[in-house]
Amino acid sequence: MSAKHFVDDTENLVVDALESLSIVSPDLILDKHQKTLRFGPHDGNSQVSLISGGGAGHEPAHAAFVGEGFLTAAVSGNIFASPSVSQILSAIKAVGGASGVLLILKNYTGDVFHFLLAAEKARAIFGWQVETLIVGDDVSVGRKRGGKVGRRGLAGTVLVHKALGAMAAQGKSLIEIKRMGEKIASGLATVGVSLNHVHIPGRPSNSMINLGADELELGMGIHNEPGCKVLNPRPSLPDLVDIMLGQLLDPKDTDRAYVDFTTADEIVLLVNNLGGLSVLELSAITTSVVRSLESFKISPKRIIQGTLMTSLDGPGFSITLLAADEEILTYLNAPCSSPGWTSHQVNTQKPRKSGSLVKISDLPNGGAGHEEKQMKAEITLNLQDFTSAVSSACNSVIAQEALITEYDTIVGDGDCGSTLKRGAEAILGLISSSKLSTNALATIILIAETIEESMDGTSGAIFGIFFNAMAAAIRNLPPTTKVMGAGSWAVVSSAALVSLKNATAARVGDRTLMDSLEPFVSSLQDNLLEDAVKDAERGMEATQRMKPSFGRAVYVSEDMCSKVPDPGAVGIVAIVSGLLAGISKE
Repeated sequence: MSAKHFVDDTENLVVDALESLSIVSPDLILDKHQKTLRFGPHDGNSQVSLISGGGAGHEPAHAAFVGEGFLTAAVSGNIFASPSVSQILSAIKAVGGASGVLLILKNYTGDVFHFLLAAEKARAIFGWQVETLIVGDDVSVGRKRGGKVGRRGLAGTVLVHKALGAMAAQGKSLIEIKRMGEKIASGLATVGVSLNHVHIPGRPSNSMINLGADELELGMGIHNEPGCKVLNPRPSLPDLVDIMLGQLLDPKDTDRAYVDFTTADEIVLLVNNLGGLSVLELSAITTSVVRSLESFKISPKRIIQGTLMTSLDGPGFSITLLAADEEILTYLNAPCSSPGWTSHQVNTQKPRKSGSLVKISDLPNGGAGHEEKQMKAEITLNLQDFTSAVSSACNSVIAQEALITEYDTIVGDGDCGSTLKRGAEAILGLISSSKLSTNALATIILIAETIEESMDGTSGAIFGIFFNAMAAAIRNLPPTTKVMGAGSWAVVSSAALVSLKNATAARVGDRTLMDSLEPFVSSLQDNLLEDAVKDAERGMEATQRMKPSFGRAVYVSEDMCSKVPDPGAVGIVAIVSGLLAGISKE
């Protein structure tokens, strides 16, 4: 993999890439702060709003598919990290309306957490119909290995965007659009392959994940996740395509036969460049796929070739098949104006109006913003002791960032450490701003908001839910509680853990941060903080011997997982050990 890039500053890289879309397509309006691109002429009161998004690094998905007849808005996280709840909420506020909003997301844990939480908040705040549609089209990992996580969302998601965008442009209702989305998603099957993993700009290289000169990886995901197997020696292109189509079409493969294409009225073929192939090579691959499909007696009614859903500059491609009918084909063939869609059956783009960069908060409706909250002023905390402990926890996380990133590069997508570090730095900034007060509820709410704004990915969603739930638990403390002491913090932490468990099925033994968090919170109820920290450490150490059930580690080999503990669990230990160190100084 190449570790050389023209841009190594990933934060500016993402924003500058988004800005380019508003430059070449003046109808697209960028909110730089929220990393959100929207279609300016859209009216959410007369037409359903379609919002998608995810981590950067998959371009042209998702932002370049914003336009007339396609997505209404797209929200971008940092590279391979889902956008935050506040970003998604801001997009809903900017384009939503009485016709309703549909959030379309790929099946990745962080995206699911954040988009579903944003939908819940939007319903409560704005009173609009807000629905979600989760797309999972991968077949390579299979049912057994995918387990509770389910199928990953891959290039087939773009076909959902295109068809539903056409429906929205025709004035279809939210119910009709979501029903069609579910139909299309259930008829999708995708498998990818790559000659190597990719290097993320601004991060150190990791030789452990490089493939050999004569190897390729079948089923590699779009976030550097390992696939179902490494093929060595590398097969010829026709043989490779036959293997991939076998995974898509073999009805006897009960682990992967998600779609019965024998009963399909029509079949759509999408050959997608993962980012690093030349047009010449991709074109030859498409020809090989079409030839191989003939041996399966399949002649696709619609063939789409291009760069639609990438993994940065991934040297690979994916094949997607869609079981379709004439109605779906009509929507796929409908005109659109998004800059990322190049497979036009009919090109009826209208002249563009002049556009500009704008912040959502500058719009007449304001921004998504947080509503004014009534604080429970009776319950206080010792601000000096609290900020000392929290600062120590944040500094502990920052000190461990490189190690957590190293672990997550091996068993995940490498963003866990940087996400935790961003959150820690943002909280330290909040502390130094003197905005925190002795009001316990107000202080925890400010920390929760800071987490939502600064942390993306799965970690951001989990910590956002946990701290929001802590705030709710403070509200529900007995009237006799006047000051937050060790017992009160134990009670609200326990309540927050219950809320978190309602949002995720992950439990102790699934190789997630819950393996550290759950024993820590449970131990806190009856023991000293020092004992609870030791229980968290034991939980973290145990993850190295566990088979993962959640997150991208599910797609990593057991051998690789056994080399390191779960990065999220390491992050929890860094936090709670930092708390202990900060309190011990007092």
